[in-house]
Amino acid sequence: MTELCEQFRIFHHNSTPYRPKMRSYRTHYMDTVPPYEHPQGQPHTRWVLAEAELDETEWVQQRFDQLNLIEEKRLTALCHGQLYQQRIKRAFDKKVKPRVFQKGDMVLKKVLPNIKDQRGKWAPNYEGPYMVKQAFSKAALILTNADSQDLKYPVNVDSVRMSYP
Repeated sequence: MTELCEQFRIFHHNSTPYRPKMRSYRTHYMDTVPPYEHPQGQPHTRWVLAEAELDETEWVQQRFDQLNLIEEKRLTALCHGQLYQQRIKRAFDKKVKPRVFQKGDMVLKKVLPNIKDQRGKWAPNYEGPYMVKQAFSKAALILTNADSQDLKYPVNVDSVRMSYP
């Protein structure tokens, strides 16, 4: 093949030199760090004890102390988490304005989105006014209209707002 290329004066010029597909930091790392010598045939805990030069009883005592320390850290983290939740709750409760409805209050009821109206987006968002007939502690209201007829179902406080004539 080389003779054929020389006959027709074909020369192959490499514009960039060939580099092997290994990253340079790996080659430097392999050259500088000696290989890890693992004692053959010994389980992990045995050669750790051999390197630390501790008695087995001392090693067991240190491991037991470490486990106790982990349990203490877990309990302190749990306490800090509970304190954080209480602090966030207090900050949220400061901003929340309680909405308490009493018998005789005038309110507007939100129109639910499942009711279609020809006016589309120009349809009113609230209907009413209604009067609160009875207010329950779990955020439910029984409303009556102007003709003193009760609504069919109780209404949640979230879908009601005060009406000021």
